Amino acid sequence: MADRPSLERLVKLNDVWLSRKDILHGVKKCDVSSQKIRITTDCGEVITASNSRRSSSARSLRNSKYGKVCKHCKLSEERVGKFVSKNFSDPSITYVEPQQKKSAPKKVEKKSTSRPVSVPASIPVSAPQSVSSQPVSPQSVSSQSVSVQPASSQPVPAQSAINQTKEPVPVSAKEKFSPSQRKRLEALMTHDEYDLENPEMLQAFAELEAELTARRKQELREIYENSREHMLAKLERDISAFLISKGFIEIKSSILIPEEYIIRMGIDKDAELSKQVFRTDDGQCLRPMLAPVLYNYLRRLDKILPDPIKIFEIGPCYRKESDGSSHLEEFTMVNFCQMGEGSTRENLVQLIDEFLTHLGIDYEIEGDECMVYGATLDVMHGDLELSSAVVGPVPMDIDWGVNKPWIGAGFGLERLLKVRHNFKNIKRGSRSEFYYNGIHTNL
Repeated sequence: MADRPSLERLVKLNDVWLSRKDILHGVKKCDVSSQKIRITTDCGEVITASNSRRSSSARSLRNSKYGKVCKHCKLSEERVGKFVSKNFSDPSITYVEPQQKKSAPKKVEKKSTSRPVSVPASIPVSAPQSVSSQPVSPQSVSSQSVSVQPASSQPVPAQSAINQTKEPVPVSAKEKFSPSQRKRLEALMTHDEYDLENPEMLQAFAELEAELTARRKQELREIYENSREHMLAKLERDISAFLISKGFIEIKSSILIPEEYIIRMGIDKDAELSKQVFRTDDGQCLRPMLAPVLYNYLRRLDKILPDPIKIFEIGPCYRKESDGSSHLEEFTMVNFCQMGEGSTRENLVQLIDEFLTHLGIDYEIEGDECMVYGATLDVMHGDLELSSAVVGPVPMDIDWGVNKPWIGAGFGLERLLKVRHNFKNIKRGSRSEFYYNGIHTNL
């Protein structure tokens, strides 16, 4: 047959389901994911099958042969006759995919927590150096100050005019530091200790660099003498302790996952996120997210642990991210999720509130859409997205064998550090050889 219908189309055209024992059932509900189809019959039976054109289930529905009708489904003669008499070559039989409705993004929650932000004490600075008023030759022009006077009142040749001005020209504020000097100063500052946009109020570069270097060295010595903790590791331990106190069990999974997991998350090879995945030569990849393994844990632990199941994981993820002050190719995620009783939107919002209040971070929640889960709750700090939270079930659950309601959220730890410490660049709180607790190590 040139146009062999998919199993999904067959079910929706026939409005019936044929079991392996050739018993004909009525279809009450049909849920479809990227790979699977879940049928709920009129008698309450639930069947999950591959959404394939060549499966035995699809072949049985095309052949219109059945052994007997389910006595509990109570199919009418009209529904049975429709199944028996159908003709897929009949052009009058059509099937149109229903359009997916997307809710418009809207702000749904706002929450603010007060947290004092420590700011370095103001540092007295020396007065700006005065600009010399003595005439100088073009060969001795300084990058710090310039004062040029005409050689004479007589006209000068055109080829010499480039070295002359009508009156003294001061160096502009932004030319006080060269690009490399400016980059060095920005690296040495952990906060907005100085306003480099107004360098006329600052010392000369050598003095300012020496002062900032001395501060950073002293801060590193104090860390070594006192806490000796890396801020990223400390935050991870803090989050673990918080979630365990809330009844969550911690898991640790492999960084290498089968590439098939990415496809099962609804991300085919043409998707943008698929292009960001680091792949190996043996069909595996560095995980770009924690969700696939969490799905597997939920399905397996559901057979062992009491309801509800609460799990979380903290670990590194990898994506070929775009450059920017808020993106990393190697970053740390915490994902927590709950399945079963109490998996409601209200409980998810409350848990997020308790989590960020514990960390002392202001936030607001906005409704949004994403390609993986559909509707999400985005947790924002200003313009920076801290998390995308989800209230399940979602169609993808079928592919993972999960059939209970669930809630979950994922946060990037480096972004949490960026907010807590007011870092301009997320790299200061990341796994790095160039920064330790936000302090540049090249001192």
